[in-house]
Amino acid sequence: MSFSPALALYAAATAVVAPFAGLWLNSRARDGKEDRARLPERFGRYTSLRPAGKLVWLHAASVGESGVALSLIETLAARDPSLSFLVSTGTKTSADLVARRNLPRLTHVYVPLDSAGAVRRFLEYWRPDLGVFLESELWPNLILAAEKRRIPLALINARMSPKSLARWSRWRTAGARLLKAFAFVAAADARTADALSVVRGKPVPLLGNLKLAAPAPLVDAGAREALAAQIGARPLWLAASTHEGEDEIALEAHGRLLAEYPNALLIIAPRHPDRGEAIASLAGGAPRRARFEPIGDARVYVADTLGELGLFYDLAPVSLVSGSLIYHLKGHNPIEPAKLNSAILTGPHYESFQDVFDAIIDAGGANIVGGADELAEQVAALWRDDAARAHQCAAAQAATAQGAGALGETAEKLLALMPARANAEAAHASA
Repeated sequence: MSFSPALALYAAATAVVAPFAGLWLNSRARDGKEDRARLPERFGRYTSLRPAGKLVWLHAASVGESGVALSLIETLAARDPSLSFLVSTGTKTSADLVARRNLPRLTHVYVPLDSAGAVRRFLEYWRPDLGVFLESELWPNLILAAEKRRIPLALINARMSPKSLARWSRWRTAGARLLKAFAFVAAADARTADALSVVRGKPVPLLGNLKLAAPAPLVDAGAREALAAQIGARPLWLAASTHEGEDEIALEAHGRLLAEYPNALLIIAPRHPDRGEAIASLAGGAPRRARFEPIGDARVYVADTLGELGLFYDLAPVSLVSGSLIYHLKGHNPIEPAKLNSAILTGPHYESFQDVFDAIIDAGGANIVGGADELAEQVAALWRDDAARAHQCAAAQAATAQGAGALGETAEKLLALMPARANAEAAHASA
C-alpha cells in the first residue's frame, strides 16, 4: 500500500498554505505562544552546528513527551557515549524543560513546519542517523521525507485516545502508509497496540508506557524549605495545571473547606502561567509566586511560574490533577504527584491519560471527583485520615513503577536501528 489520496491531498494543501505560515507564526509570537527569536527554526534555518558523528533525532510534541525523550537520551548515552542528540519540540515550555536539563551532546530545535521547503532544509542540515517520534504527533511530510532519505525511523510509546484511534481506522490507507515508514513501532498501552496492529498489518508490540519510567521531578530544596516555612502547619491542597473554568470549581471547593478548616490554604498552579493575574483577581487578590509575593495569611496562593510544579506536588499532601473537570480538556499526567507522594484526585475527564489513570485508579491510588462538593469532601477526608492517604500514595507509586524495564528495552531496539556509519560530519550554519 504505497499511495494514499488523503496524504496526497495533505501535501497539496500544505503547499498552498505554506506562504502564509509567517503571518500565523508572528501572530502566535505576539500571543507568547512562539519564541520570536527562534522563528527561523520553524522554517528549517539554524545557527547551531550539527555535531560530528552519529546523531539521534527525537521528536517530542510538548512537555510530557520531552520528559520521556530526555530519559531515553540518558539511557542511550549510557549505552553508547559517542552518540549526539537532537530534540525537536513544538512548544516554548518543552524548550524550557530541555534547556533546564542541559544534557551533554544535546541540541534543541523547534520542529519545522510540515511544509516541503522547511522539512527539506531541516533534513539536509541535520542529516540524522536515526529519527524517533514519541507518542502521537506524526507530521506526514516530515515522516515521508525522512523515509525518502532512508533515515531509519521509529515510533515509540505510541499512545492515542479512542477518538484518535477512530480517525486512524477511518483513514486506514493513510495510516498504513505512514506506519510503513517506520522500521519499528511500539505502543504504550494495549488499546493503541491492538488498533495500530490492525492498521499496520503486523503486530505492534506493547513495551509499556515510558512515562512511567520517568524519574520524579527535581525539587529545589531551598525553595521547598522557604515555602514550607511560610505555610507552617496549615492544611494544604493543590489544584495543579488548571484551565479556565476549573479555577472557579477549585475556589468553590476551597470555600466549603474553609468552613471546617478556617486556616486552610489552596495553591492554584495554572497550566498556562500567563493566567496568573486573572486567577489572583478571581481569588480576591491572592498573592502570586511570579511577583515574589509572600503567602502570609492568604487563603489562596497562585503558583504562576514555569518548571516548579514538582515543588508544589512535593509540598501538598493532596493534589487535584486538573484538566479533568471540564469535558473538552481530557486530563493531565498524574505520574508526577504519584512519584512525589501527593494523594491524587481527578475529575472524570482524563481521556488523554486514560491508560495511566486506569492503572492508578485500579490500584486504589487515585479518587475521581465530579464537582466542587465532591472535591471538598475528598480533600477533607484525606486530610483527616493519614493512614488512608499514605495507603493511596503507596498504591499510586506502585502503579507508576512498572515502566522501568520498558525504557531499557526501547533503547536496545533503537540502537539496533542505528547504521554502522554516521550520515555526516559537522555542518555549517544554514543560510
